[in-house]
Amino acid sequence: MLRVVSREDHHHGDVLDSVVLPFALRQKGRFRTQSKTGLDVGVFLPRGDVLHQGDCLITECGKVLEVIAEKEDVVTATAEDWISFAKACYHMGNRHVPMQIGERWLRFQPDHVLQEMIERMGLTCTQHQAEFTPENGAYHGGGHHHHHHDGEEHSH
Repeated sequence: MLRVVSREDHHHGDVLDSVVLPFALRQKGRFRTQSKTGLDVGVFLPRGDVLHQGDCLITECGKVLEVIAEKEDVVTATAEDWISFAKACYHMGNRHVPMQIGERWLRFQPDHVLQEMIERMGLTCTQHQAEFTPENGAYHGGGHHHHHHDGEEHSH
């Protein structure tokens, strides 16, 4: 089993393999999974950090695995205007719901009660499969956070 002992935001060397992980696993510090090619992987990272698309996991023998955010069931709600969008974010935030925020859209895990509330505010909801990378909470440590919107390029 490959033992992951650290993480890097970027790696400029060879990448051995990748692991496709849903949000539920990307927020855990310790878990077991398999790589895309079937290698057994044990992850032993500090608790509290969330893994993001493109992060690199470093094994104790120096091998590198890339994190791929698994597409999962989500609801994406789109607002016609900024006021409706702000109100929806406010009400979702009051419920402490993990939420990914874009430009006049928000994404959350399926919940019919939340979806009905958001639709009553005038947003259009679509259930589909997508990467789910919610915002870190306001009191989360100063860890690195980056995300890519569907179809966007990333460069430094």
